[in-house]
Parts: sequence; structure tokens; C-alpha cells
Amino acid sequence: MNKILTLSPPGGQMVKWYPGRRLSWLRLGVVIAVVAALAGAGWYSLGYVQDRQEATERSPWFDAYVDVTATPTFEFESPESDGQQNVVLAFVVALKDNNCTPSWGGVYDLAEAERALDLDRRLARFTMQGGSAMVSFGGQANSDLALSCTDETKLRAGYEAVIDRYDQLSIDMDIEGELLANPEALARQARAIAQLQEERKGGDGLDVWLTLPVSTDGLSFDGLQAVRQYLGAGVELAGVNAMTMNLETAAGESMLPGILDSLEATQNQLRSLYQEVDVTMGEATAWSRISATPMIGQNDTRGDIFTLPDAAELSRFAADKGMSRMSMWSLNRDQQCGENWPDVRRVSDSCSGVDQTPGEFAKTLREGRPGSLTQIKGAVPGDSTTASVEDDPETSPYPIWSVDVAYPADTKVVWNRSVYEAKWWTQGDQPDLPSEAAAQPWRLLGPVLPGEKPVERPVIPAGTYPEWSKETVFTRGQRVIFEGVAFEAKWWTQGDSPDEALVQPQASPWRQLTDDEVAKIVVEK
Repeated sequence: MNKILTLSPPGGQMVKWYPGRRLSWLRLGVVIAVVAALAGAGWYSLGYVQDRQEATERSPWFDAYVDVTATPTFEFESPESDGQQNVVLAFVVALKDNNCTPSWGGVYDLAEAERALDLDRRLARFTMQGGSAMVSFGGQANSDLALSCTDETKLRAGYEAVIDRYDQLSIDMDIEGELLANPEALARQARAIAQLQEERKGGDGLDVWLTLPVSTDGLSFDGLQAVRQYLGAGVELAGVNAMTMNLETAAGESMLPGILDSLEATQNQLRSLYQEVDVTMGEATAWSRISATPMIGQNDTRGDIFTLPDAAELSRFAADKGMSRMSMWSLNRDQQCGENWPDVRRVSDSCSGVDQTPGEFAKTLREGRPGSLTQIKGAVPGDSTTASVEDDPETSPYPIWSVDVAYPADTKVVWNRSVYEAKWWTQGDQPDLPSEAAAQPWRLLGPVLPGEKPVERPVIPAGTYPEWSKETVFTRGQRVIFEGVAFEAKWWTQGDSPDEALVQPQASPWRQLTDDEVAKIVVEK
């Protein structure tokens, strides 16, 4: 009996070959080609599906940078109900007088940022309202930790201190300026981040975004080298965030075409960079790992103006391409400049330079992006659903609010386990109750944090200054002690009690010395 051999292409019908019959090589070739084509189609289909699955693992989100140390302070911790829920806090760099100590803006170390900026408390309040934040290291100004700290053990400890303090599941490495052109510093940074990421693999993990400048041709040579440094160190990148700004657009022309060109080029470069390390990245996956950060309104280069229509088009482009992340620089600038701003073509840290309503750029760019960073983990400090609201002077950083006490502007108090700051002189206005006035005199900073104790205020040593006397004439700059508190005369005065400065600070000839001034006097003594 003749045996029948069969060839079975994937998903196709049996092809039979009867021995003894003449074999047609042409027919066999056709069969083999069909089988190969169907198999290839199967593999292609599988790869396409996997690519799409990887690209849609996270719901698309929009975050926006906040310059933490800029003046005036941006109150990211109190977004409106439809406001910005994802923020990137910028920038952590080396402390000016200690190269391996992380700081905000080179000025505030982490402990000082808690005291002077109430940053920990504001972050706690933000997360209580469902917000999510990640920290950005580096930036154009100041000195990145990796540039100034050559001790790799201390460098790693510096990054780790920030990640642990703010419970970060994702970090943003803003690489530009001097750091971008320094391969040795970049290698130190990449090794430190790789070690920290490896340690966290068994837990919540650590996403790492590289934020890099781009041109219409995509990443520069130095930018490509930065990505290579990170991939070579073994860092698993969440993605590359392209700073689509300062593209030197011709005057009167839209920035948008240049921005889209820069993103197309960066996406192609990212796929090639992964190919260099023998990782094949699909089209959709690559787009999901590309983010754009435009500088809203007037850019540093005068010809570059990113408009609201540009923002709408960029948002649609990102959605069409499947870009998971979108950002902008910055929330501090997302408002129209006031009438007194002399030249809207000159960049401001606190306004965009274009006609807009407050928050309009953020609202436009986050359209259709419901996702969250969800970078802050664990129990929320001071969660009112579980924590006691009984105020205890022993565990409160500031005095408990009293209806009988007058509070000048900037005074901080505790009420119902939350910290408030007076926006102007006030007395009798309970911090957590609506005010009958047009505006509430208190600003909520956030909850009392676990483990807090009363803030120790420096005390002027006895005999440092003379006691105030009603009969004595005091001239500008003279200092006195009144009921244990130090005051300084703003102009000639006689008979004006210094405590009036607490009630009417503008009209009083006296001003109370700040805690910093008193502390300096104590040290000098």
C-alpha cells in the first residue's frame, strides 16, 4: 500500500503527495513558498500583537513640571477638582557647598526643604487628594550630583536619599548642559541608577525616564551617547522624554512641524539604539516610550512660540502615535503675563507670554490622558480617615490655633492635625471654616506628619539688646527686646509699642526679627 505524505501549512489544508507519482518541483516549490509565507505571517502577526500589548500596558497620562524653588511659590498641592493631578518636581542638584548632598535648586537640602518650603507636607497633602508626583534630577542650571560628586558610593547614596524620602517609584533624569557633554559623569550617574533599580526589582521597582534636548533631527550625538551609557549600564528605561523646545524656528512660523519632526526622528533613533544592544523594539512599543515636553508660550529663542493650537495638535499627534507620556514646562508659567510685564517676547518664569486663561495649556495637553503617575506609594501621612484630629502641642510642629491670638502674615499654626499659614493678618478666623470675607485668610499647607515635634525657635540671649522703653527715642536699625522678642526699628520712633507690628506690620515702625536672624545672632554670641 502506498503511503501518503502530507504537508500542513499553519491554518491551511493538507497537501498530499503520493509516492510513485511524478514529483513536480514547480508545485513543491509553490507549496514550500506558501508554507513559508503563512508561517512568516503567523510570526509577524504574533510580533504585532505583542508589540501592541507592550505599548498599551499603561493608560496614557499627562504630567507637568513644577519649579519648586521659583518665586512666587507654585501651589501644586492644591489643584482644583479638574486641575493637574500629575506633577514632576524640579530640580534636585548638588548642594552648593557640599558636592555629594542632594538639594533643591542648590539651596535647600532635603531637611531644609521640609522646613523652609514645607515640601514634605505639601506632597503629603497632594497625595491625599489623589495626586501623584515624581522628582526630576539635573536641569540646565546648577550642578547635577553626578557632575560634582566623584565618590560613587556617596553619589548613589545621594540619589537613594531622595528616592526613599519621597517614596519614588519613578524618577526623571534631566540631562542637559554641562552634564550632557561629560561622558565620565554620565557613566557615574548611569551606574548609580542601575544599582538602585536592580535593588528594587524584587519590590515596587523603579521607572527611569531620560529627559534630553532634541532638534528637528532628533537627539544630538551627546544625547545618543547618554542613552547608550544608560543601556550599557543595564538600566531598563521607561522611555526618553524629548525637550521639544528652542528649535530656532523662523520668526512668524509655527513650532509644530519642527516638534513633530523631532519626535519622529527620536522614535527612529530609539529603535536603533535598542537594536545596538540586540533588542528588537516594535513600532508601537517605541512610540509608547517617547514623551514630549514643550516649553509653553514664549521659548528662550525669540522666534519659538508654542501656542495653544500647537498644544491641541501635539496632543492629537501623541494620541495617534500611542505616546504614553506627555509633559510640559511648566505649571509655574501656565498663565497669561500681567500688564506690567514689559516684553512678552522675553521669557518669564511665572507666565507664558501668550494670551490664555490660567491652566489652559495643561488642560489642552492632558485631554484624553486619564492615567496617573502613581509614583507615591504606601499609606498617606496624616490621612484624615485613619488619623486622630486631636491637636497635641507635643506632636505639633507649630502652635495650636487660638481664637484669641492675632496672627500676622506668614504665621504657621496647627488646627485639626493640619498646618495652615496666614496669608495676611488675622484674628478669630478658624482655619478650616469658610470665611464670610471674600477670601480665606488661611492657606492649607498639609497634614501634620508622623513623628513631628514642635519647631524649636531660637531665643535671643539675655542682654543682647536693651529692653524697649516708651520714653526712649529709637532710630532706624536700632534693636530692642519686648516681652522676650527681638524687634528692629524701621524709622525714627518714640512711644510706639513693638507689639503693634504684629497687628499692623505696614504701619508699625517696628519689625520682628525672623528666626533665621535670631539664629545667626545666637551663633555669633
